[in-house]
Amino acid sequence: MLRVMPERTSGDLDLLFGALADATRRGIVERLAVGEATVTELAAPFSISLPAISRHLKVLERASLITRSQQGRWRRARLSPTSLASAATWLARSERLWAESFDRLDDHLARLTSEQPTTQTQMERGKR
Repeated sequence: MLRVMPERTSGDLDLLFGALADATRRGIVERLAVGEATVTELAAPFSISLPAISRHLKVLERASLITRSQQGRWRRARLSPTSLASAATWLARSERLWAESFDRLDDHLARLTSEQPTTQTQMERGKR
C-alpha cells in the first residue's frame, strides 16, 4: 500500500528542526535509530539527570520524532521515522531550489565573462 506523507506546516517544521537543534536530542534520535530504549538506557551516555532526559524526550515527542509507551513501570521510546522522512523531503526540495538558483547564477556569470573582452584583447587594441 502506498502511503502519502502529508505536507508539514511551518509550525510543524519549526518544532521538528527546533527539536533537532539540540545535541543531546540528536544523540537520542541517533540512539533510537538502532531500536527502542528506556529512559534509563537513553540517559546512560549523557551526564544529565533522568528528569532532564525526560524533558528532552517530551520535546522530541511534541515534534513527532518519537513515540513513547509504558510497559509496566518502564517507559520506552521509539523513533517515528515519518517525521524524519518529511523533514528529508522538505530539505531535498530546498536543496533542489538552491541548486537551481546556483545554476542560474553560474549561467549568468558565464554570460558576463564571455561578453567582457579579455585583458589580452584590450592590450592589443591599445597598441593599434
